[in-house]
Amino acid sequence: MEPRATEPMPSGLPETPVHNEPNRNQNNERRGYWRWYAAAAVVAAAVAGGISAAATSDSSSVVADDEPVATTTTTVVEAPSVAPATATDTTVIEAPLAIPSPAPLLLDASAVGEAVIPSVVTVQITGTAFNGQEAVLGSGSGVVYDNNGHILTNDHVVAAGSNYEIVLADGRIYPAEIVGTDPSTDLAVLEVTALDLQPIAIGSTDALTVGDPAVAVGSPLGLDGGPSLTVGVISAFGRQVQTSATSILYGMLQTDAPITSGSSGGALVDSAGRLVGITTAVGVSDVGVEGIGFATPSEIVTRVADEIIATGSASSPYLGIWPEPALEDTADGGSEPQGILVTQVDAGTAAAAAGINEGDVIAAIDGIRIDTFNDLVAALRRFGAGDTIRMTLDDGTIIPVILGDRPEGL
Repeated sequence: MEPRATEPMPSGLPETPVHNEPNRNQNNERRGYWRWYAAAAVVAAAVAGGISAAATSDSSSVVADDEPVATTTTTVVEAPSVAPATATDTTVIEAPLAIPSPAPLLLDASAVGEAVIPSVVTVQITGTAFNGQEAVLGSGSGVVYDNNGHILTNDHVVAAGSNYEIVLADGRIYPAEIVGTDPSTDLAVLEVTALDLQPIAIGSTDALTVGDPAVAVGSPLGLDGGPSLTVGVISAFGRQVQTSATSILYGMLQTDAPITSGSSGGALVDSAGRLVGITTAVGVSDVGVEGIGFATPSEIVTRVADEIIATGSASSPYLGIWPEPALEDTADGGSEPQGILVTQVDAGTAAAAAGINEGDVIAAIDGIRIDTFNDLVAALRRFGAGDTIRMTLDDGTIIPVILGDRPEGL
């Protein structure tokens, strides 16, 4: 049976919708209002610009398309961008005693901590305070990427200020300079002159499954004493997270490992201590933090970081199609996703040069299954402009495509 398209999606580059933004407000009463908070915390900053495929609901809330229906009005919000500079004023409440239960996960958290903590840093944002003196205005987290002094963090962390210091896990402090940022993926690279750094090991999200152990390591609340570690699992893949009225992150990892204020830019690692994501956002409802955190997958992180280090900026891969989800009827009266239907190909783009035609259905990119617009954008963000991808159509045809760069103004 032929695929049929439903619900028009944005056209052109999935990175920047320029046509037919779908209205996602129609289900607000049923689904509840959701916003997203970037997991860093006090200086509010805009996060991850430029790639939205959803419309906002109102000035104070944004619908999250892929969240389950809430039984009460719930708001998942974007956290403020950096932790307060006055962490010493934080009130710590003693947790009640709990009866220990057998650990269900095969995880040596202490070994993971020993391997990862030396690679996690505090990013202190400094600037001129109200009294005219230079002071620490807030803080986030970062990850040592290589031996050349490059530190990974979030764009919304560095956007909160203009001057930065890096506090290593062993207490050493260095001034840092911005190498480059990529608001569309909420990633940034800083550089320090420090020697004897311990770069983090890089892992892969492709090897993970839902329920695998996940460990978050960051610098919550800017507390003294070095990074802290929390343990959870990989809860879901491919989440679409709206971080502001105009910004959406695609293909995000979801975890229940606690991620708190000041942890933005920290590490999410697997059971072997390998980086699988940069912690970026948390979910908060009207009753408080809901135990839902999100991280940018390592495949996107490494591509963006390598481009920024090499050129000072990251490219935005441009395909040049008008996509809509394609569904096929099932024998029992339902429907199932078949991929992305190409309703139009713009002239002079990567898709046109590769011979992609109107009516084609994209089923996979480099072996990654494509069912939704979110899948398409997330898969493309693993690659940069000039990279060649292998696009598989629903009939099995494989088409090599050399990705373009997003045109100015789109």
